Amino acid sequence: MASSRVNLSNLALENRLVGGKYRLLKSIGSGSFGEIYQGINTQDGKDVAVKIEAADVKYPLLRYESKVYDQIGPHAGLPTFLHYGSEKRFNALVMELLGPSLEDLFNLCHRRFSLKTVLMISDQLLMRLECVHLHSFIHRDVKPDNFLMGLGRHSNKLYLIDFGLAKHFEDPVSHQHIPYREDRNLTGTARYASINAQRGIEQSRRDDLESLAYCIMYFNMGKLPWQGVVAANKQQKYEKIWELKQSMCIDEVFRNWPNEFALFIKYTRNLRFTDAPDYVYLRQLFRFLFRQQNHQYDHVYDWTLLQQEQKERDRDREYRRRAKQMLEQELGRRQRVKLQRDEIGDSSIKPLKHKTAEERRHRK
Repeated sequence: MASSRVNLSNLALENRLVGGKYRLLKSIGSGSFGEIYQGINTQDGKDVAVKIEAADVKYPLLRYESKVYDQIGPHAGLPTFLHYGSEKRFNALVMELLGPSLEDLFNLCHRRFSLKTVLMISDQLLMRLECVHLHSFIHRDVKPDNFLMGLGRHSNKLYLIDFGLAKHFEDPVSHQHIPYREDRNLTGTARYASINAQRGIEQSRRDDLESLAYCIMYFNMGKLPWQGVVAANKQQKYEKIWELKQSMCIDEVFRNWPNEFALFIKYTRNLRFTDAPDYVYLRQLFRFLFRQQNHQYDHVYDWTLLQQEQKERDRDREYRRRAKQMLEQELGRRQRVKLQRDEIGDSSIKPLKHKTAEERRHRK
């Protein structure tokens, strides 16, 4: 996909109009498909996110992703789909603008979440996957980068994004499940992929949940046991990752954590290909633990205070910037006045004429 990014870099996309009303403002990220831009709806002034891919990309994803959004429809925790279209040299997918990803927030929190935060986000993570599965789709790329927090009044809501690799696991009308196969290439991200997905087995709902279990494990521990694996090539690296996942002793790895996390990953690994997961049971696992810990579901996450502090620092920087700008403007004004006076010169100013005593008497 590198060629698509090279092509896009030559298009001078900033300030371009997409779909007749969405203006691109600035690039805010990139992916295997191309670039992500922050934009604005010129009709109502609302901020939007615009995914851009080159028109000649070998494997276009955005048109397919727009169809997935259209078929699932508007739901809480899924971004509002606004527009898809093909411009002269690129394709564009427009949706509502969201906030930082869980990966971004994890880094902000020094790569460790508290148990309270892990449990609050796990509850929403499960609801997002359940929603997608209820509409006969599997996501196939569940990872922290694809979960984003909302903005404004939705800042406490978690969103699932990036459906370019999503797939029907059943017929949406007949609910006939897709057949079991063992000849598939890995789709998704190896770090979070399920054991079966790495073995080349057709993915189903169980694979999304196992990937979610690895995300939760990552948030608890700060690093997965197979991160940082070194190998001669990508294939050997994937094989080492699979071996570590396969040989992992769950009880040993989770010995310092509440038992619910070990139960969760065991449950996902024991699901059969066509099994419908018991989402209520999985959410209750974490909700019971949450209550046992005497936490309040107040949406105060580990990053909440950090973000407030960051906003205050940003305001202080902006205040100092403006104060400096005003000072520079005042100094500049004074300098201009001084130069003007210097140009006029003392010679143009007539000296005061002192009256003699005789003149003063005559005036009286």
